[in-house]
Formats: sequence, C-alpha cells, structure tokens
Amino acid sequence: MLNFDQVSNKFTELNSSESNEMNLLDFDFVSVDDWDFNVEEIEPLMNLTQPQKLVQRKNDCTSLIKNSGSRLDCPMWDFSHQQSQLPSSFKILKDYDTTRFIKRSKTEQNIIIRNECIKEHNGSMLSTDEILRLGAEKFIQSFTIRGDKEPYMFSHPFASSFLGLPEEDTRNVALVENLLASAEKVGQKQFDRARRILNECDKLCSNTGNAIQRLVYYFSQALHERIDRETGRDSSKGIEMKRLVQHIEHSLMNLNLTMIAAHQNIPLSQVTQFTAVQAIIDHVGESKKVHIIDLKIGSGMQWTILMQALVTHQFESESSIKHLKITALCTKLRHKIEETRERLMDFAKSLNLPFSFNIVMVKDMTELKQEDFEIDDDESIAIFAQYILMWMLARPDKLDSLMRVIKGINPRAMIVIEVEANHNSPVFVDRFVEALFFYGAFFDSLEDCMKNDERNRTATELEHLSQGIRSIVATEGKERTIRHVKVDVWRAFFARYGMEEMELSMSSLYQANLVLKNFACGSCCTLEMNKNCLLIGWKGTPLNSLSAWKFS
Repeated sequence: MLNFDQVSNKFTELNSSESNEMNLLDFDFVSVDDWDFNVEEIEPLMNLTQPQKLVQRKNDCTSLIKNSGSRLDCPMWDFSHQQSQLPSSFKILKDYDTTRFIKRSKTEQNIIIRNECIKEHNGSMLSTDEILRLGAEKFIQSFTIRGDKEPYMFSHPFASSFLGLPEEDTRNVALVENLLASAEKVGQKQFDRARRILNECDKLCSNTGNAIQRLVYYFSQALHERIDRETGRDSSKGIEMKRLVQHIEHSLMNLNLTMIAAHQNIPLSQVTQFTAVQAIIDHVGESKKVHIIDLKIGSGMQWTILMQALVTHQFESESSIKHLKITALCTKLRHKIEETRERLMDFAKSLNLPFSFNIVMVKDMTELKQEDFEIDDDESIAIFAQYILMWMLARPDKLDSLMRVIKGINPRAMIVIEVEANHNSPVFVDRFVEALFFYGAFFDSLEDCMKNDERNRTATELEHLSQGIRSIVATEGKERTIRHVKVDVWRAFFARYGMEEMELSMSSLYQANLVLKNFACGSCCTLEMNKNCLLIGWKGTPLNSLSAWKFS
C-alpha cells in the first residue's frame, strides 16, 4: 500500500527549491435526460426568529432542490400548460439534475464514501451547486411569467426575497439567472440583447468575489468573447486563444508554487494520482522490470509516488525491482520533458532505485510507430493516459493511430484518467449548461480547500480554469480544443479496439479513501463506482473518471 505521508514529504523536499513564479495549473483532470423543475411555495414563517427562519429556509430549499420525483401541486408555479413556451435549447436545464439523482440512486450500493460535508458559509446558506440549480429554476420561472421580455438584474417581483434567502445568496441566484438568460440569447443569435444582460451581470460579479461571483465572471468574459467573435468585432481572438493554449502546455510541464499549492490542498488531484499508481502496481508491481509509457507526462509528479511505492513494496516483499523505465511521448516541448527527466532521475537516485527515462518525439501522432518505444521482451508494460485522449477527439485520425499502436504493444494494463463531463456537444447552450455546473463544482472546491491561500487560488482560476471555460464557451471548430466526454462514450470507443474494462482492486479503492483522510475538506470529495470505473467528484458532482483496461 502506498504511504501518503512519506511520498508527500519526499515530494515537498525535492521541490522546495522550485521557482516561485505563479503559473497556471491544469485541472482538466478534465446529453442528459429529462427533468421538470419543481418549485414549492414556502409558507410565511412568522413565528420564527431570523436565525430560525434561515435554517428553515435552508431545509426547505434543500428539499425543494432534491425533489425530483413528480410535479408538486403548486398553483403559483403550475406552468405545465405553458411548457411549449420554454426555449427549446434550454430544455437541458430541465433535464439536468434529475439525471444526476436518478443515476446516483441506481448506483447507491456502489458508493464508496458519502460523508457529510460541513462548510463555513460566511453568510451564504447554500452551496455553489444549489445556487446554480436555483438560478436555473428562476430562469425558467421568470421566462414563464415574463415570456421573452428583456430580463434585467432583480427585475422580477420576487427577486429580493426568493425563498427568504440571505442577501448574498439572493444576489448570487439572480446572477446565475441572468447569465443563463444571456447564454440563451447568444444561442438564439440575439447578440445585442445578450450583451445588455451581460453588462448587468458584470456589475455584480468579480474575479475576487465569492465562488459564484468568480464563476459568473469567467463565464461572462467567455460569452463576451463569443459575441465579439460572432459579430466580427475582434478577429484577433483566434490568435490569442492559440497562444493561451500554448501557454497552458508550457505551464503543465513546470513544477511551480501554484501547482504544488493546489496539489497539496485539493484532494481531487492526489486521490486520482495515488489511486492510479496503486492500480498500476496491482498489475506490474511484482515484476522485476517495469516499463511505464506515459502519453502526457506533464511535470511527472505522479511518478515520484510510483517510485516511493515500488521501493516500499520491495522492502515489504523482500523482492527487488531490477529496473524501472519511463517512456514519455510528446509532439512538442521536448526541452520541458528533458527537465522532467532530470527531476525524476534525481528522485530515483535519492531512493537508490534503478531507473531510466526515454523520450519518444513525433511531430504528429499519426507518425507514431510501435518500434519507437524500445520495448524489451522481459518488461511488464503499463500505459498511463491522463487527460490526453480528450485532446484528440477533434482529430479522430490521430486518436485511431495512437490506439492501434497501443494495441500492438498489448500492455498488461492501460490506466485512463479523463474528465467526466459532456463538453463535446455541437449545441452551444447544451455545452454551456454542462460546463457551468461542472466548473461550478471546481470553483466550490477551490473556495473550500484554498480559502487561506487566495493568491494561488486566484492564479489557478485565472490561468487554467478560465481558459477551459473560454475554449468550451467562446470557440467553435478547430479552436475548440477542449471536448470532454463521459466514461460511457469511452467504453464504446475502446470496445472498437477489443479492450475490456478491468475491475479496480480493493487496494485501489482503499487507497482513494486513505488519501481523502489527509485533507480537512476530504469529506466533500465523493467517490462512486460506475461499473468498474471510479468516478471522483466534489459534493456529488462527478469531475474525473479513472478506469483500467486490457486488450482481449
């Protein structure tokens, strides 16, 4: 079993001299069915004190949000007869949450951990996810009452006292409502109206405010950019986006204080890496020669965990690994991978672990050949694919070429980590809604886990999360480089190459739980099994998937 404290301390010691330059951190680590929103009329609570009212409102609101069974008998909000008036592109809002709750209820017996998450709300009674869902409900209510009239901030009669929420929550719900209204207008090509609504949003959102204000700020910026692109106001955006993508790629190769701070404070990253490493050890840990082929190595942080685990394992089993080889595949930034190699060579040397590091450089993935990897007959091979396959969804020829080479290698295991979200829809509004809830969970995790490190939290959101939002919301065609899909899509894809999904061992699942115990906010991280795949999420919203595969 991996020793969390030993690896964490060793890694911190190794990287204590790294640059303090603030660079971005990639957290991409990375269609729904029907829901009819149910809104329950809350009776006045005249006999309660204000604190009691807030608690009661919280309980009523939570019950309202999670009631996804049948439509409530509520004459004030009975708008089923006006169903056809709802914008067709925003049907996904009605669809969104019941799908999550239905799927969760069907797999309730497979949930590994579901601890109660306690949050300091600082004046807010609701979580980010709850506010997003209430904002979605209010958008639909407002549209039903108002029709297609121009919505402005706090324009409807019940905005200032919706469900008796605190002022900050009321303002946040209204922000989400107007953001959705603007996205709807963008989807309808009504760009002037969308811009006017966004201008109202911009008055109350900020990249330094609470989680909802920051989330709306970056989505508003992306919508502004999309409007500019659609109306031809700024033709340089494509060049700027290309430069930002390159900037992200460079930053992923660096170990910096921002990356280290996020890695040390947010459980999502470490639980994914430790569990993946344990899965690799399950399949190749008893071998004398281990060959890891990393399709997107980044800073190589995960392999310090593997090295420590292999050394610990050989002491416990009194067997000695003769050689660990890591091969990194790349199409650019070779000098950054060489820096990663030097870091890992130094780390292996400090552990007295026999180690070598190879680089396979190709200009294009279609040029890749099996013989490029210099495979020995007595090696046990594992493929590690972390947030790489999704980048090739827009280029299926590249993805097919890579998969055929991997099939020829026939590794003992292929460990796949991907983003568990649907951001590949050709319908703009569908992508927008999915991305809003997905990134809302990320902003919420940063709010909880890095509340005492605003500098690095801001850097993470600005330099990485905002760029993911921009790619999904502001771009189309080849410029839309981020195209996440869910694990069911990957299952269908892998089946074409004769791949079988393997069950994750109890050691891997135990490892995931063990890592979470090291974080103050670990109880907010949810682990759930989808067949043999581990879904790693935040407060019930899946964010990452981890699965193991072999060729039949």
